[in-house]
Amino acid sequence: MDEKSQIRDTLKRPRRRNYLWISLAALLFGAMSYFFFYYPGRGIGPQQPIYFSHRVHAGVKAIDCRFCHPFVSRSQNAGLPSVEKCFFCHHYIIPQHPQILKEREHLIQKKPVRWVRVFFVPDYVYFNHRPHIDWAGLDCIQCHGDVKREDRLKPVNFQMGFCVECHRKMGAQLDCWLACHR
Repeated sequence: MDEKSQIRDTLKRPRRRNYLWISLAALLFGAMSYFFFYYPGRGIGPQQPIYFSHRVHAGVKAIDCRFCHPFVSRSQNAGLPSVEKCFFCHHYIIPQHPQILKEREHLIQKKPVRWVRVFFVPDYVYFNHRPHIDWAGLDCIQCHGDVKREDRLKPVNFQMGFCVECHRKMGAQLDCWLACHR
């Protein structure tokens, strides 16, 4: 190898090293940005006034949806559990947990928890859970997703196409005025 080639190789080494450091810094910056900005909020719903995990209650503890949502088979709305219902269990189970103590304040003050709504059906749509659950035999998961795997539920704004597609597939009522728009 001649002297000129050695000088050229010596000058290229620091440039290669700089490219390596710049690439590593860019990769590290990208990874940090992903975990700081994108990942934590990805796929989780709005923060609720009291932390509640469907994953723990419906998944790990296998509590049936109807225990907490008692009106599912007889009303337009499935209903939210009363604070008293939560203390059916939490009077004994982790009663000193900070979130349970926060909920106990609602119980003592006879003040409902103002949960942030996550499932929306437009006001002009008549919807009743009963025919879907009791008569058609649908499972909650078919419309609401696998809530047993979710800590915080993601908002869903049900659209007419979703319902019509399901009605066609199930051979259900498709007359707009009889089914949904009364």
